[in-house]
Amino acid sequence: MKGTWGRRLRGKSPGKLLGKGAELPGTIAVLREARLLGGDLRDGLRGAGPVAARRVRRLLGADAVLLAGLDGPVARHGTLPAGSDPQALVAEVFEHGAALRRPPLCAAPLIVADDLAGCLVAAGDLGEEELSEVARLVAERLDHAELRTARTRIAAADLRTLRAQISPHFLHNALAVIAAHIRTDPGRARGLLTDFADYLRYSFSTKGDYATVAAELQATQTYLELQRARFDDRLEITVRMAPEILPVALPFLVVQPIVENAVRHGLERKAGRGHISVSGFGEGPLCVIEIEDDGVGMEPDLARAVLAGTGPPAKGVGLANVDQRLRAVYGPEHGLLIETAPDSGTKVIIRVPRFMRGVVSQ
Repeated sequence: MKGTWGRRLRGKSPGKLLGKGAELPGTIAVLREARLLGGDLRDGLRGAGPVAARRVRRLLGADAVLLAGLDGPVARHGTLPAGSDPQALVAEVFEHGAALRRPPLCAAPLIVADDLAGCLVAAGDLGEEELSEVARLVAERLDHAELRTARTRIAAADLRTLRAQISPHFLHNALAVIAAHIRTDPGRARGLLTDFADYLRYSFSTKGDYATVAAELQATQTYLELQRARFDDRLEITVRMAPEILPVALPFLVVQPIVENAVRHGLERKAGRGHISVSGFGEGPLCVIEIEDDGVGMEPDLARAVLAGTGPPAKGVGLANVDQRLRAVYGPEHGLLIETAPDSGTKVIIRVPRFMRGVVSQ
């Protein structure tokens, strides 16, 4: 029996926050403002504008609010009292790293990841505890923004690394197969050389981070044709793809690396003929792609280690790379699933949303 491995997070249904008949409109309004503040600060403190300052002012019930970065004020809402000196207060907060009151103003530092990132200044009848609590909320939202930015940068770096990881093993074998056919079958050698050029052109494309399922399928079929020639046509290939998912966008180079893994680790070690199938279909709002081989399979524990990135080091584009990029784009519930067992082949399943904001092929 095959083991199924994936790292999905299944959340429990949230309980009711309010009892029946309980109404806390003030609390709900505060929670809504706190939630929306994250969107206002999605570009960090430098990207904060009057909307963010206004929301902070509402949370505090202050007469005026000023948000300052290490380089100076970035956003304000309301009119600060005449004769007040917010910049001097900000400098003092930066020096002491603590909340201060200098009537008619009070200010608290914004500490992000244990580093001073800015200052919140407010005017009005406020307590130091209130100000510090809202300052901590702002700092948390800024921390979340930095984490999102870091995740985007990591995903981009992974893609650059991915393009540099095209397997030398495959390149050598493909060229050797083409060379072997030049004398015996020149026509097929020309066709394989064209396939090889198309494969390289797609693999090193710089058009964007996403491609359509149709483009991924074309690159995969090209790769499989090259591999079939290397296997002396002992490799059987089945491709079934529902037309409705062909325009779906997904991260660049997701399908082909899984197919390459199936060939190298499943079929190369198998005697006799081998079969690999690539199928895709719509499942409600999801696009499902399955890559299955009848190769040697693997222990389920090893499959789990491979997805976690703790298995044997990959010499090309590993499954962990693909899994991590899918999770970075779609969330932790959309990683790879592997069904496998020794001598029972392997099936790798991709389930991603058919439509998602920001995921667009170019």
